[in-house]
Amino acid sequence: MTTPSNDRLDELTDLTPLSATTMCPNPASAYQQLREECGQVAPVDLDRGIPAWLVMGYQEIRAVVRNDLSFSRDSHHWRLLRNGRISPESGLLPIMAPRANAYFSDGATHRRLRAPIYAGLAGLDEQRTARLIRATCDRLIDRLPADGPIDLVTSYAAQVPMLTVAALFGITPDLGERLQACVIALFGSGADAQALFGEMEAILTDVISAHRAAPADDLTTAFLDHPGHHNDGEVLASMLLALGAGWETTQVWIAQTLRIMLTDPRFAAQVRGGHLGIDDALDHVLWTDPPMANQPTRWATSDTVLAGQRIARGDALILGLAAANTDPWAGGQDRLDSANRAHLAFGVGPHACPAKRLSRLITRTAVETVQHRLPDARLDIPATEVPLHPSPWTRGPAHLPVTATRTRN
Repeated sequence: MTTPSNDRLDELTDLTPLSATTMCPNPASAYQQLREECGQVAPVDLDRGIPAWLVMGYQEIRAVVRNDLSFSRDSHHWRLLRNGRISPESGLLPIMAPRANAYFSDGATHRRLRAPIYAGLAGLDEQRTARLIRATCDRLIDRLPADGPIDLVTSYAAQVPMLTVAALFGITPDLGERLQACVIALFGSGADAQALFGEMEAILTDVISAHRAAPADDLTTAFLDHPGHHNDGEVLASMLLALGAGWETTQVWIAQTLRIMLTDPRFAAQVRGGHLGIDDALDHVLWTDPPMANQPTRWATSDTVLAGQRIARGDALILGLAAANTDPWAGGQDRLDSANRAHLAFGVGPHACPAKRLSRLITRTAVETVQHRLPDARLDIPATEVPLHPSPWTRGPAHLPVTATRTRN
């Protein structure tokens, strides 16, 4: 256990940037170095002098997420936001500012706002949804160039979940593509995050208005009709959550699985040979490279101590899900031959992801379609040169250039 720091978090300087854990070649080594220096809870820099605690311990994360009273999801508790230290133009705000949805609420409010999401997902016809996903995957494969380079991220992995989820909400493909660009900016937390988040809000506001005038058999109408939503603002906030978090994590899961299949001969051989089931392969990825590497955010509601660090009221805590999966207490990260699903990739506790079944269905279908339709796909660049999409939160390839022969559906 580390010695508690006597300094307030917002007085610390020269901190490791959070993005250094997602953008480095070996995240496990980066997390291990932070553990050696600070223990299971380390101070990190979110963006140009904005500090937070990165919780890396498996047990510590489970303790935090099961204690809403001490560690709230409501960002109104964020001291740096209250005292004006966060610029109104900060790229962090689209992903950390207060929202009237289930993600940023606790207790009874959280349960009320989570209920429409659960109900909407439960109301989906799974066979119809599976057909939609398969058709989307095949359509995207058919669009790939017969000759010339293929990018399995931009032309496929990034497209499948957004087109699927947009269709489930009754959103047209052209708007789905614009929403995709907005979500990329949102998770990049860069200079364009605010502007494109505003565009995303405007697009979905129009979608809600159109569905008010002409209800349909889709998730937007289900959200509008559910009594858990008290107004259209709450419907908008829930749609932003579902489309943003759902698209980003699923596309990264698809891309990471394809990356490992293209770069790890042992992994690819076991999958193709049937020795490793597709779901076991997907769980291997969730252990070794979970899509949401660093999950925002919890805020301390009172002064406390966590893993030897003095946490002050109003401090921000980031859940290091990828770090927790490599925690020695959890047994390390090489689970190629195990169907163990004790990873934290979908979260745990009251705020665990409600769409993990749909996300797995989308990812499994997308990966299987590549196996069947592009069986000889090979990476055109060395594995060490696969670029990463810049984000402090998620870790996934920005591009996967391949050469492949497309088979008929």
